[in-house]
Amino acid sequence: MRAARIVAAAVVPGEFLLVLALAAGVHPPGWVLAGTEAVLAGVLLLEAWVLRSLYAARRARGAAPRAAWRDAAGAVVPAAVRRVVLHELRATASLCRWALRRPPHGVGAGDLPARYTGPQTALMYGLLFVSLVETFALGLLIPWPGVHRVVLVLDVYGVLVVLALHAACVTRPHVLHRDGSLRLRYGALFDLTVPPDAVASARVERRYPQGRLVTLSEDGVLDLIVGSQTTVTLELTRPLAFARPLGARAEARAIRFHADDPRALVAALQRPAPL
Repeated sequence: MRAARIVAAAVVPGEFLLVLALAAGVHPPGWVLAGTEAVLAGVLLLEAWVLRSLYAARRARGAAPRAAWRDAAGAVVPAAVRRVVLHELRATASLCRWALRRPPHGVGAGDLPARYTGPQTALMYGLLFVSLVETFALGLLIPWPGVHRVVLVLDVYGVLVVLALHAACVTRPHVLHRDGSLRLRYGALFDLTVPPDAVASARVERRYPQGRLVTLSEDGVLDLIVGSQTTVTLELTRPLAFARPLGARAEARAIRFHADDPRALVAALQRPAPL
């Protein structure tokens, strides 16, 4: 299994670069294509053999077929890789949902969506504008057609990534469900459901913490930062486990996050849940 992971980590990026070159119109020699595809086929066969062996071992220990496949895939593919791929798929689906003006994801009848994209919208569109200007400028400055095509594909991909990230945030808001549970999200990168009995108190509190999107302090305070700020603080009755964007597990004793209308959300949190 260790060998399968190492080989996959070495070969798959090479295959990605080859696909990128082909998409850009660069035509490598035939022996390069044949050699790359042969190596990739060997890697896939190795991965399939390891996956089948792990599946058989878990079935022999009494696991159900679906659980055995899930455990085997989890053992072969690192958690960080699975989460990155899943994020790309969800972000792409969110971009389609946003373009088609579909209802927000995960919001049912009687639920209260709480948007959080206000502080970052200008930044996202600024990044999009810079990416478009860069694409145009490099198209004028790069004299080599092959390099120009590769850079163009990379720039277009970058534009799509920015759009998909923002679309995921727009279409996946925080959600206060009818049963009183609060689902906190940041696009397709972060998702945490806070049960109603885990909330000791909620208050509007604007703060400007330093750190990355998901930051956990030494005393167990989780900051879900949007645009360098948070506006709602939740005090918890017990520690809550959560998953970081790349899959690492941790526990939070309090949560600070951003909502565009924090007063409305806090007021709804303080109301008793309907029976």
